Formats: sequence, structure tokens, C-alpha cells
Amino acid sequence: MLLQVIFIIALAAEAMTAALAAGRRSMDWFGVCLLACVTALGGGTTRDVLLGHYPLSWVHDPYLLVLTCAAALFTIAFARLVDRLRMAFLLLDALGLVVFTIVGCDIAMAMGQSPIIVIVAGMITGVVGGVLRDVLCNDVPLLFSSELYATVSIATGAVYLLGLQLGLTAELVIAIAFAVGFPLRVAAIIFKIQMPRFVYKDLH
Repeated sequence: MLLQVIFIIALAAEAMTAALAAGRRSMDWFGVCLLACVTALGGGTTRDVLLGHYPLSWVHDPYLLVLTCAAALFTIAFARLVDRLRMAFLLLDALGLVVFTIVGCDIAMAMGQSPIIVIVAGMITGVVGGVLRDVLCNDVPLLFSSELYATVSIATGAVYLLGLQLGLTAELVIAIAFAVGFPLRVAAIIFKIQMPRFVYKDLH
């Protein structure tokens, strides 16, 4: 139940941050709602399509579309207030990364997928929405140029899967996954921890 509540809060937070990104690019209201939906639901949709998991999450639960659009429209009305809460949204994003990863892993495990696919499914659920947002905004995705993100999702998924395979209770495994993933993501944000970069310049 708590995981579902955090999932809903994180979904709304993702939609609101996407709405701000749309506002900075002067998109119309439809564009704002569309970008919010793509950002909040894009990871889960991509996972479901790749795994052949139907119906898609937002088709099975249409309230997810209503939630994301409502969050986007709320942001239009209270943009200045939302923009001031940037640190709060970064923390919610870190929570969302963990919970989206867990949800993705759960769906892949329910389908009987191999451990590697389970972890990849969790990562896709956690990070692809942000990539789609940045692509639609014509930006280099933050996933490829910012603090640890996908790596945190992979670590969270691996810890979650390992805990379940060791026979620990689901509640304990979820708590451990949060204890690993959330502080790691927050530390990456605060201390600007990044993966090593590949820099290649053609001298000819």
C-alpha cells in the first residue's frame, strides 16, 4: 500500500517537472499535458511494449492518465510555486526512481523473465520517461550527461532481486532497496557524482 502511494506521488511529481520543462519552451496546454504523460508513463509503456505485457499500464488503469494531466494543469496554474520547490522535486524524483524500478522488476518477474531482463525492465521503467522528455524537448538526455541515474536504478533492481531470491520478505526487500537506491541518488545529486565520460576529439 505504501509503495502504491509513493508511486502515485512520484508519478505526479514527474508530470509536474515535465510540465515546467514544457512551459520553458512555450508549449501550448496540449503539449504540456502530452509531455507530462510521456515523462511519467513513458518508462512503463516502453517496458510493457518490449516485454509484450498487455494491456499497457495506463490502458489498464486510465486514472494514471487523469492523474498526470491533472498534475500538468496544476503546474500551469501554480508554476511559480512549483518552480520554488525544486529540491523537494529532486527528492521525489529520487524516490520515484526507486519505486519505478521496483514496479518494473515486479512485472518482469511475474512474467517469468530471467534475472538480467528483470533488472533491465526495472531500469527502463525508471529512466526512459526522462529520456523521452529530453528528446522531445530537443535536449541531450540528462541520463547521458548528468549525475548517476541509470546506475542507481540498476543497483536498486539488483538489490531488490537478490533479496527476493534469498527468501527475504517483500517488505524487508523493499526497505533495503530504498535504503540503497534513495541515498545513492541523493548523494549523486548533492556531490555531482557521475560516470566516467568518454571524450573523443578528432584532431584531423
